[in-house]
Amino acid sequence: MPKVTLEQWRMLKAVVDAGGFAKAAENVHKSASSINHAVQKLQKQLGVPLLEVRGRRTELTPAGEALLRRGEQLLNEACSVEELAEVLGSGIQTELSLAVDQLIAPAVVISVLHEFSGRFPSTRVQLHETVLEGGPSLLQSGEADLLIGPDIPPGFLAEPLGQVRMICVAHPLHPLALRPGLRLSTRDLRHSRQVVVRDSSRGREAEGGWLDSDQRWTVTHMATALRIVRAGFAFAWLPECLVGEYLDRGALVTLRLQAGSSYVVPFSLAFGDPDRSGIATLKLAEMLTTAFAERVPDPASAELPDWWSLARCGPRAIL
Repeated sequence: MPKVTLEQWRMLKAVVDAGGFAKAAENVHKSASSINHAVQKLQKQLGVPLLEVRGRRTELTPAGEALLRRGEQLLNEACSVEELAEVLGSGIQTELSLAVDQLIAPAVVISVLHEFSGRFPSTRVQLHETVLEGGPSLLQSGEADLLIGPDIPPGFLAEPLGQVRMICVAHPLHPLALRPGLRLSTRDLRHSRQVVVRDSSRGREAEGGWLDSDQRWTVTHMATALRIVRAGFAFAWLPECLVGEYLDRGALVTLRLQAGSSYVVPFSLAFGDPDRSGIATLKLAEMLTTAFAERVPDPASAELPDWWSLARCGPRAIL
């Protein structure tokens, strides 16, 4: 069993912070004699001098400095335990798992998580960046409390959030982009290198994207696919939220296909088990829904994109 107590460490810290016993007594609402007794007992139990008087101030000895650093860690850990007990007693879970398909704009999700961290500082978040069946499989196995993605498995409640447009893109100097006026056929694409993203679910070998290319490359993350496309030796279908800025400044171009240069993918927010969801999970779901709803354009707006009329699966989020 430890020889010393947390209260003794707290009294020592109070003396050091205040610069003396009298001021420390005022700060912690105890008598100076009781604080002095606690510190003296602490020094005796540890077997080393912790304090020395320098002028009018009581300060730590070198040994006291080293020991109080460890003592402060103990005090902080004790406070953390108390905070955790309060969280558990309030019904707020200490950890939740959020799966987000890589098609979804990460900036929106990260902004929400930043706000969430301020409201629930004791709740850890496991963020899974998924592809294809990766998210649904986590939801079905109970490993994800929430899923944002285009594919919601049967039997799960979901709230539509928005839509994302997938665009067939390449570098401006890619051979497929250097054919002005000519709309590309599937034959043209088949003989060019395409980069696709691997399904993130365990035990599956599926890949995302049009898969007829003879020179297909497969990667694990959308960001890697983008880097390869920007390097100029492959084309890909990538989400508008990822490639929009590069298209705007001409670093990438949309390939002109005979059909299918872009397509719209609706996505939703699904609960793993809403009846068993804790306060933190419910609040995060509410915050995500609100954040995406704020990006839905007014259907009467004259500034809607040209492809809006084709998107009949719910509101389109401007990402």
